[in-house]
Amino acid sequence: MNQNRLLLLLLFLYLLPQQQLDAQDVKTLTMQEAVTLSVQNSKQLKLSKAKIDEAIATTREAKDNQLPDASVSASYLRLTKAKLNLKNSGGGDTASHGLAFPSVNQAIYGSANVSVPLFAGMKIKYGIESAKYLEQAVRLDAENDKQAVILNTIAAYINLYKATITKKLVEDNLEQSRKRDTDFINLEKNGLLARNDLLRAQLETSGLELNLVDAQNAIDISTVNMDLLLGLPETTILQVDTVGFMHTGEVKSIEEYEQLATQNRSDVQSLSYREKAADAAVKIAKGDYYPSVALTGGYVAADVPGVLSITNAITGGVGLKYNLASLWKTKSKIEKAEAVQQQLLVNQEMLNDNIHLSINKAYRNYTAAIKKTEVSDKAVVQANENYRISKNKYDNNLLLLTDLLDADVQALQAKLNLSAARADVVLAYYTLQQTAGLLQQ
Repeated sequence: MNQNRLLLLLLFLYLLPQQQLDAQDVKTLTMQEAVTLSVQNSKQLKLSKAKIDEAIATTREAKDNQLPDASVSASYLRLTKAKLNLKNSGGGDTASHGLAFPSVNQAIYGSANVSVPLFAGMKIKYGIESAKYLEQAVRLDAENDKQAVILNTIAAYINLYKATITKKLVEDNLEQSRKRDTDFINLEKNGLLARNDLLRAQLETSGLELNLVDAQNAIDISTVNMDLLLGLPETTILQVDTVGFMHTGEVKSIEEYEQLATQNRSDVQSLSYREKAADAAVKIAKGDYYPSVALTGGYVAADVPGVLSITNAITGGVGLKYNLASLWKTKSKIEKAEAVQQQLLVNQEMLNDNIHLSINKAYRNYTAAIKKTEVSDKAVVQANENYRISKNKYDNNLLLLTDLLDADVQALQAKLNLSAARADVVLAYYTLQQTAGLLQQ
């Protein structure tokens, strides 16, 4: 009985790691799928959506200024020992004529007023224009944020790809190194290999094992980063497409990208709308120089028990309001609005310079990545051939083991450089598209 329990326990412990692995979600992911998920779940884009909602509400608030203002008020008053003294036309008072008035101890009155703005120095009109321009600018800011999220996702995907390829290359080399160690152990036992040569080979194996640990750690970190970007559980294991995402499109000239950037970049268009909003803000400030005109109407009712009663008192007319202080206070408001306008013009010039710089930098990074790929491709061929020749020389006792191990390391490094260079070409290409505002296309 105890023996059966022991067997069951051992079986459970054997199957536990596999069950834990099965419990983890494994998701095969293309770069396009990663971009789609990141756009759907990005917290940055959700924040951008909230800012758009705020801008829409601000526009509605500006439009509401065209609507009538209506108010209703009512009061009930208590009076304590009020003395009522009505002066007549003869100059006497009520007491001298023998008139008796009731004691007034309360009063009730109410009113309703409606005011429709007719003219407010064009402040309402330009306020609506400004709000619309800012709303459009916020929408374009969201588009710019979306492109940044897409590029960030592409960069994270490529980092995960690099880590995955690095691990695979190290595993392949580690397997070969372990087989070589096995052969060298047999040779050392038979006195055909020096002890220190075996140790050198084993040291390289240990170095590859350390590299494998680093590669796995890089995969784990990159995976968690991708999971958070995509809105997936952080325990999800991602398997990237190692071939499909390598295809890139045609690359234009720097001049073409600079021209396209002025047409397609959301931040350029956003700044343009902000300049229009600033121009409207200057006109709003100048509106303080003008009076406000409104159509007004109202209803008044009052009751003082035993003394006075007012009903059906309807009023209507046109009201004019002008703040004399605007004659000396408005100038500073206009200067402030014009200063903001000037800042935006300078920001436009700075943005244009930044576009030229970023496109030139991205374009040259792309061409450099292409050249690095070509060089790395040649280096792989050279390193493999060098290792083949070194192996033949070592087998014929014409080369030291140290030189053979160096050739092996160089071959591995050349392969790692090539895989990284190819991935860098893809990232440089999409970065170039993003600087020209073409990434979503």
